[in-house]
Amino acid sequence: MTSHDNGSIDSFDVAAANKELLQESLDEALEQTQTLDGILDDIEAGRKFSGDLVFAISGLTRLLSKISTTDGYQSLGIIGHRLDDYFSALKDLSAKVMADLRKFVEVLEDLLDNPSSISTDASEIVRSLPAKGGFDGNDIEVRSIEVLLVMLPGTATRYVERELQQCGYRVSLVSNVFDALPTIVRTKPDLVVISGVMQELNGIDLAIGLSSMPATRNVPIALITALGDEDGYLSLLPENVPVIHKGASFADDLFKALDDMFLI
Repeated sequence: MTSHDNGSIDSFDVAAANKELLQESLDEALEQTQTLDGILDDIEAGRKFSGDLVFAISGLTRLLSKISTTDGYQSLGIIGHRLDDYFSALKDLSAKVMADLRKFVEVLEDLLDNPSSISTDASEIVRSLPAKGGFDGNDIEVRSIEVLLVMLPGTATRYVERELQQCGYRVSLVSNVFDALPTIVRTKPDLVVISGVMQELNGIDLAIGLSSMPATRNVPIALITALGDEDGYLSLLPENVPVIHKGASFADDLFKALDDMFLI
């Protein structure tokens, strides 16, 4: 047997092993999703503490994130992130919240039961998922408008998120600039709101990049910053990127940006 033949066999063995490992991870994710469904049953019946739910969701989202590093399965990581983002904002387990969690379970079970149906385009899937916030539908009408916040966690971010949620928008948060780009490409949000101050890469740089790339240049973008209009750095922004200033003018700037983008 030639060295070339050995190389071919080795390559085949690695590919086969990777495929087997992927299938094992998908099976485990399905099992964990079904376990989560059972925990929801138990909570509704008063048989389990909600702490079991925390461990189940954190374990599942970590596994989905791991699977999403495999090409073609990135959508699972996005769904996992949405589940984690939704759950982290909860204050109670109301009937609506329980129904929302069931929806996440339903979507994941359908995909994990049939992995060939998983697409790298997650835009349709994320719009079918529950909106973060758990608002009473009688109080706020949730609109089919996806807003992605690229901001660091904190009080200012919660304020912006709450303002957008009060408008009925479906809001999700990404706190890492390098995670934001693939999320934007795959989920196609109706608006991306970027903080001017981010770690590793400046928010203004991200806004410039998004406006330049063919895959993202048609995605509406707004920048939140404490910089004044006279700051030279803001002059680098593309003309179609509105600036929302922190402080007294925030509400007016936000309304104008949303109005100019026909999102009101």
